[in-house]
Amino acid sequence: MAETIIGVMGGSGIYEIDGLENTRWEKITSPFGTVSDDILFGELDGVQMRFLPRHGRGHRISPTEVNYRANIDAMKRTGVTDIVSVSACGSLKEELPPGHFVLADDYIDRTFAREKSFFTTGCVAHVAFGEPVSKRLVDCLEDALKEIGIDYTRGGTYLAMEGPQFSTKAESNLYRSWGCSVIGMTNMPEAKLAREAEMGYATVAMVTDYDCWHEEHDDVTVEQVIKVLLENAEKGRSLVKAAVPKIAAAPLPCPSGCHNALEYALITAPDARDPEVVAKLDAVAGRILK
Repeated sequence: MAETIIGVMGGSGIYEIDGLENTRWEKITSPFGTVSDDILFGELDGVQMRFLPRHGRGHRISPTEVNYRANIDAMKRTGVTDIVSVSACGSLKEELPPGHFVLADDYIDRTFAREKSFFTTGCVAHVAFGEPVSKRLVDCLEDALKEIGIDYTRGGTYLAMEGPQFSTKAESNLYRSWGCSVIGMTNMPEAKLAREAEMGYATVAMVTDYDCWHEEHDDVTVEQVIKVLLENAEKGRSLVKAAVPKIAAAPLPCPSGCHNALEYALITAPDARDPEVVAKLDAVAGRILK
């Protein structure tokens, strides 16, 4: 892998990247369906970047209806090697207040209405996912957070819920009893699919509010949450700008195994693979299937 190309998945409030040059929006066609939006191509300090607003510009698409497979496939088709997910979330711990950033290092997937794998009947694969986050990316993001002075915590479990409704209090307390740090609606199956596509992936979880478990939750207004979300979005864009040169300078491939996840993952024998299924995997698994 000769060149790092950084993809950014923008969540709530992140719809652009400051400082991008030579920009163009391009429609990418995916065999897995409709991509959330066109992809913004550009360069930041000479580093190639791609930006995709996960919910579409204007936040048109609900978390359940995002076509995660199409989005990841499209990013892969544009040459992306590593994805930074910048996402709003709720806090499940007192010590992670609104405005705090969490570099999650694990996930619990409680979603149930989404396609979660590129590999279906006709071409089956099982990728290792015990360490689901790219340490290479997290190291760079942590260095950038220190540099620009954003309060953050490294490590923590991201609970992915289906949505679009928020949790009940009973659910929120259940997730707290599991030791989860933050709760959101979008990083699963996104992280799983990125691993299947042999891309590095890291979550920057930007806390907007305490989930409904908190005693003072009912006193928080929508206006207050929106204010924090917009402040987080500004900090998130600053983080991306500071992290890009660090990620570009970090050696490839990722030591976490992100970039060769399919090496021993394909189970279906070559002569038993469905040609139609294989054809759809040309970007995701082309390195292995050629």
